[in-house]
Amino acid sequence: MRTLESLLLLANLLALCSLAIPRWRHARWRRLPAIVATAFAFAQLAMEGPRWQMVPTYGLTLLILVISTVRTFRLAGDASVRGWRTSITIGIGAAAFAISAALPVIAPVFSFPPPSGPYAIGTLTYHWVDTARSEAFTAATQARRELMAQVWYPAHADATGHRAAYLPDAGAVTPVFARIHHKPAFIFGHLQYVKTNALPSAPAANDTLSFPVLLFLEGATGFRQMNTYQVEHLASHGYVVVAIDQPGVAASVVFPDGHQMDGLNLAQFQATVGPSYLPRGPGSPRDGTPVPPGLAPQGGNIVTYLAGDVAFTLDRLAALNRADPNGILTGKLDLQRVGAFGISLGGIVVGEACRREQRLRACLMMDAPMTTDVVRAGLRQPSMWITRDAASMRLERQRAGGWSEAEIEAHQTSMRAVYEGLSGAGYFVRVPGMFHSNFTDIPSWTPMASLLGIAGPIDARRAHDIVSAYSLAFFGRHLGGRPAELLDGPAKLYPDAVLESRVR
Repeated sequence: MRTLESLLLLANLLALCSLAIPRWRHARWRRLPAIVATAFAFAQLAMEGPRWQMVPTYGLTLLILVISTVRTFRLAGDASVRGWRTSITIGIGAAAFAISAALPVIAPVFSFPPPSGPYAIGTLTYHWVDTARSEAFTAATQARRELMAQVWYPAHADATGHRAAYLPDAGAVTPVFARIHHKPAFIFGHLQYVKTNALPSAPAANDTLSFPVLLFLEGATGFRQMNTYQVEHLASHGYVVVAIDQPGVAASVVFPDGHQMDGLNLAQFQATVGPSYLPRGPGSPRDGTPVPPGLAPQGGNIVTYLAGDVAFTLDRLAALNRADPNGILTGKLDLQRVGAFGISLGGIVVGEACRREQRLRACLMMDAPMTTDVVRAGLRQPSMWITRDAASMRLERQRAGGWSEAEIEAHQTSMRAVYEGLSGAGYFVRVPGMFHSNFTDIPSWTPMASLLGIAGPIDARRAHDIVSAYSLAFFGRHLGGRPAELLDGPAKLYPDAVLESRVR
């Protein structure tokens, strides 16, 4: 909870005690706790902002103030109030307090762990238009492909300022995210108050001439900030991380001129992307996935189309490195050391992009099957997969639904097929007990994630630590030229992570 939220809950508790404890009820200062609680309520609303989880708390504050006022001025009926009525009032107040204390804890305005690397983190956001490609996810034939890209980069360790918002466009994005996932529109509204460790437009660190670059691709119905825990970890250790909000993939993308483009829902993704890795029948894979009819006049494969965003982004980064309009990243991008990583659909697209794009020197796919094309052609770059076993996928199906046997089989076998066919270094990391959301920030949204079946039985923070540690070790070895003992065998720190490696 935020500071004033905690203080308001404490003030309400003290005010309830002043109503319940006989000695306090007759003290001269008996109205003071209610007044203090009311003052904290107004301060919290003004300084931190309201959220629906605090509505019972606000209501309790008002109730306490009314009861306190009635008792003080002996309004009609006050003198005849019996002990049992007082007990009922106190009981209702206690129940209301329990509810008001629980909701902000269940859906907190959470914080990200402080960066573990030597650098502070800066962030910038860019809007890029690919005039050479039509927009595949709209019927408007003249629309060009637009991307929003957020960059996190190493900043001076002593950089200061206001921390960047987790979701700057939360008011527009979270209702769409909720609708796609069949949740009430208001349920994720509090994410607008979450802050990250990044500082907008902070000066870039100058102890190194340039930094290796990593591209991050979101999962279906997500948003570019979905893996902030991982992105910030990498940026604090000396990487420039560029997260691409891909229209059609993201729940919704908000552009600088205010227009908004909502993405496909999960059923549509399954219909359009699933056939690129799911077999048509025993031993009979499909060769590609058409873009939804009427959306892309140029036709083609949707995964290939999305991989085109990666190539375009690499072109834009080259231009940015020559002349950043913000005057911060010019010359700071080492485009000879570029890698990519993605989760779910983002991981599928990373696999395809790495197959097609040799400017990508290291590839990390997280909990994502590989397309038939990637299985057939293989990958030439050093590659890592971080995923979980089939038993964990079945447990997720049992608790939350989804994950048919065909999907589980394709998921497990396609990743392993590409891994075993690598011509260079490869790593296959499985973490039992992880669910799909454990690879993202989602378990940080509520401590109830595991109980609700959203996250797996593994501790959420530990799952993030494992993913971050293996990501850093992989890119450190293959882009940074640094030793990575974590990749050499079983890790004492992470005995629950099962590592296989192929070094040629």
